[in-house]
Amino acid sequence: MLIAYLVVSNGMEAKNRPLILIPKTIDNRVEFWQVLNQGVFAAAKEYNTEVKVIGPPSESDIDEQIKLVEEAIAMKPRAIILAATDHNRLVPVAQKVISSGIKLITVDSGLKGGVSSSFIATDSYAAGRKAVETMKRYVQGPATFAIVSFVKTSTTQLDRENGVRDSLKNDPSIHVLDTLYSNGSEEKAYEQTKKLLAERSDIRGIFGLNEVSTVGAARALKEMDLERNIKLVGFDSSMNEIAFLEEDILQATVVQKPFNMGYLAVKTALQVYNGEAVKAIMDTGSEVITKENMYTSENQKLLFPFVEK
Repeated sequence: MLIAYLVVSNGMEAKNRPLILIPKTIDNRVEFWQVLNQGVFAAAKEYNTEVKVIGPPSESDIDEQIKLVEEAIAMKPRAIILAATDHNRLVPVAQKVISSGIKLITVDSGLKGGVSSSFIATDSYAAGRKAVETMKRYVQGPATFAIVSFVKTSTTQLDRENGVRDSLKNDPSIHVLDTLYSNGSEEKAYEQTKKLLAERSDIRGIFGLNEVSTVGAARALKEMDLERNIKLVGFDSSMNEIAFLEEDILQATVVQKPFNMGYLAVKTALQVYNGEAVKAIMDTGSEVITKENMYTSENQKLLFPFVEK
């Protein structure tokens, strides 16, 4: 079923067809997508355009996202902005978007072969390496690490995991366990981490590769690692993650800039529709937030993004 999640317009009858944003999920418990939508709202207002946002209930519902792209094509929008749940399986329907004469922009998570006009996202591989450099501040010497991730077939996940593993693979004293995949469920990440901690007493550090994976892992650590011996480096920002930073359960989180992603996605979609040249890849950057630096003015803006009315 098509879910209309957000409609932004200037209140006047639109002279042109709308843009359609299809994120990985419209689950309002995931703050990343809420902030990205703030950026979309701001750009839509500034550029006097209409944007419709539709999406699946969870990041693991690949079939539903494919169906929604098909339905979006039938709406004949000026452009579709897609955060692909699967880098491979979304390619055929993405090619159908383009062959239908609709401009395609990818945001946050791209497609195999780079079939879109522009891909706007964090450099996830570099961010994965950044997470390892951060972990090394807290864990030195021989160590066993775990990775709690989200949807296995997302380019975002693949790149972050590769960044982590490539940064650790040349150290024979480091052992990295098989990755746990939460499929975008905080509860599953929590249960998986609890089970892992019960089975393995040698874990010294955990990497949580997105918001729900980080929060699920942090919940498990809060219950089972009472002496706070295991270090956690995560991704994204949410009120839960901020609380875990303050409690010293989460040592650091690699924060993206989803507001910027949403804003640039709308701006770029309009530029492509108007025949303007755009960059094929736009890196929106990331910052490492810790308890020590979370109160700086710049980091507060990342942790508590807002849109001025």
